[in-house]
Amino acid sequence: MPFDATPIQDLFLYSPDLYRDERGYFTESYNARLFREHGIDAVFVQDNQARSAYGVIRGLHYQTGASMQAKLVRVLEGVVLDVVVDLRPDSATYGRTYAVELSAENMLQLFVPRGFAHGYSVLSETAVFFYKCDNFYDRASEGGIHPEDPGLQIDWGIPAGKRIISAKDMALPYFGDHRPVND
Repeated sequence: MPFDATPIQDLFLYSPDLYRDERGYFTESYNARLFREHGIDAVFVQDNQARSAYGVIRGLHYQTGASMQAKLVRVLEGVVLDVVVDLRPDSATYGRTYAVELSAENMLQLFVPRGFAHGYSVLSETAVFFYKCDNFYDRASEGGIHPEDPGLQIDWGIPAGKRIISAKDMALPYFGDHRPVND
């Protein structure tokens, strides 16, 4: 089955079928009907792509209120450690983190439902990260959690002295002080 459950409800790993031959490979990276058959009804309206160097940590970001976003994330080049935090206040896994290595080689994708903070660290020399969103970005609704929040105990896989984190992300609040997603 192409969808694997994670320890967090509604968060799924998707492993698309891969067909290899002497020419290379073919994969259907997304199929709305297949996702719908597995209970994922997201209608994606925006695609984003970022290229980053080793040591870059992006996140933990989210959108609030009517601008919340579900995402389908994957790596086109390189390797990242993808990390989410469940921010759904009524969830049994509220505040829990989940991390998975995504790479161009393993072709895994992570479906991140609405109500999660999301981030990743680049473990390879460079990485190209791609994700689909089911809602448009809205600057007024953006929120975030400090990526080095000691309470979350996230091991980004990057030594402290080699981390590259934007000033904006370093100014984000810790989990206990974050902006609620449903306000």
